[in-house]
Amino acid sequence: MKIGFFGDGPWAHRALASLLKMPRLNVDFVCVRHDKPDLSLLDIAKENNVLSLSVANINSEEFMSEVSKHCSDLFVSMSFNQIFKSDLYSFPSSGTINCHAGKLPFYRGRNVLNWVLINDETEFGITVHYVDSGIDTGEIIVQECFGITDSDNYGTLLELSYKKCPELLVVAIEQIMSGRVQPISQQTIHPTGFYCSRRLPGDEIIQWSSSTSREVFSFVRALSKPGPQALTFCKASAVRINRVELIPGSPIFKGIPGAILSKDAATILVKTTDSFVRVSEWTSKEVLRVGDRFI
Repeated sequence: MKIGFFGDGPWAHRALASLLKMPRLNVDFVCVRHDKPDLSLLDIAKENNVLSLSVANINSEEFMSEVSKHCSDLFVSMSFNQIFKSDLYSFPSSGTINCHAGKLPFYRGRNVLNWVLINDETEFGITVHYVDSGIDTGEIIVQECFGITDSDNYGTLLELSYKKCPELLVVAIEQIMSGRVQPISQQTIHPTGFYCSRRLPGDEIIQWSSSTSREVFSFVRALSKPGPQALTFCKASAVRINRVELIPGSPIFKGIPGAILSKDAATILVKTTDSFVRVSEWTSKEVLRVGDRFI
C-alpha cells in the first residue's frame, strides 16, 4: 500500500517513524504545514528518501495535480493544520484517515486534552477515523480509551497520546490493508456528540469567583506545562500557576474567592467558592502575602 502523509509536530514525528517500519507499506510523500514547516519531520523524510511537499492550499488544482502523480492508496493526517476538501480526501482508493486524541463523537475539534481535564473526565480516548466533509465526524476505524486519575495533568495525557496515536494508526492501516476494517458511524454512538472550540490567549485565566476547589484543580492541571499554565493576577501583576493540590477534608465556608489565606516557604492556600486549595508551583514577580487577592 502506498500512502501520502500529512503532519506536524511530535505526533507526526512518531507516527511517521512507525509507518516507515511497516512491511508492505510505502510512504510516497510527506506534506508539512506551509507557514511553519516542521524541520524535524522534513529530516525524517530526507533520511528515508521520501519526497517532501509544502503548499499553502492542499485543495488547490496545482496540489491535486502533484499528488495525482503518486497514485497513493491512502492519505494519513496526523496533527495537520489544513482542512481536506472532498476532491482531496476521496482521491486515494482507500480514502483519507486521521488520528484524533479524543473519544469521538465527543471531544471533536481543538485542544481536546485540555478540555477533558477542565471537564474533570475520568477517561479520554484516541480515535482513528475516516476524513469526511465535517470536522472529526467521519466513520471510526479504531478507538481506545485510557483512564484519568488525579495524578494526571496535561503533560501526562500528552505523552501518552504521543505514544498511543502511532500504535493505533498502525492497527487501523493494517485493518485497511487486510480488508478487515469495519468502520462505525459516529451517529450510532450518539446522534450529535460535541465539538470543542480552540482555546485562545486569555482563556487560561482562573475564574476564582465562580470556581470550586475541584474546578480550580481541574483547570490548573489542564493548562500545566508544557501548556501555557493557568493565569491569575495579584495587584495587577501576572501570576502563572502550574500546580494546585486538593486538601482532603478542607472545610466549606464563605469567604472571598481568590484570597490568600496562608503562606509558607513552598505553598499558599487560596480561597475558592467552597473551600480552599494549596498552590504549590507558581511564578510571580510580585511578592505574595497573606491577605492578598487573586483576581
